[in-house]
Amino acid sequence: MVVVLGAFRDKSIRVACVGDSITTLSTYPSDLQDLLGPDYNVKEFGVVGSTVLSNGYNPYIDQPEFQEAKDFMPTIVVVLLGTNDAREDIYLAIDNFVGEYKQLIGEIQALSSNPKIFLVIPPPLFENNLFLSNEYLLNGVIPRIKQVAEELGLSLVDVYTPLDGHPECFVDGVHPNYDGAAIIAGEVYEAFLTD
Repeated sequence: MVVVLGAFRDKSIRVACVGDSITTLSTYPSDLQDLLGPDYNVKEFGVVGSTVLSNGYNPYIDQPEFQEAKDFMPTIVVVLLGTNDAREDIYLAIDNFVGEYKQLIGEIQALSSNPKIFLVIPPPLFENNLFLSNEYLLNGVIPRIKQVAEELGLSLVDVYTPLDGHPECFVDGVHPNYDGAAIIAGEVYEAFLTD
């Protein structure tokens, strides 16, 4: 994405970080801001407990933060969703994931700012008290995120792989600590540079 990075030197590059609690409770958006520098305006629009699937308690597509993200008229959108879809009761509807993720992405694609969209493969899940299953994430959610990226021609950022085997980078087996957030921000930044 070197072209995009060099094309908006009027300090109007707006980066919307869309996601769940991994976005809103971690420092990854502010770390990304630090990496990108003053020509960028990075804002987080995370919602705790949000899901892609509509059978969850907080489908992201229905949250006011999603409307706020769209009103921001972003130049770039980073979508880090899917972790809460790996919860047993929500995962029951996993066959709807692709269609519902495409619907969410379609609303972003419809913006007149024509944003560049990056889909993020969520970080791994370790032992936790939130009923989130790494098996469901790895075997159900992640393949579907990859499918959506491929079918829609979107860029993919993998933060699962660099954090796999590193439970020390998480405060509770799910949410990244400062080190984990820095790794996520670094992977997103590298994707910006190489896309």
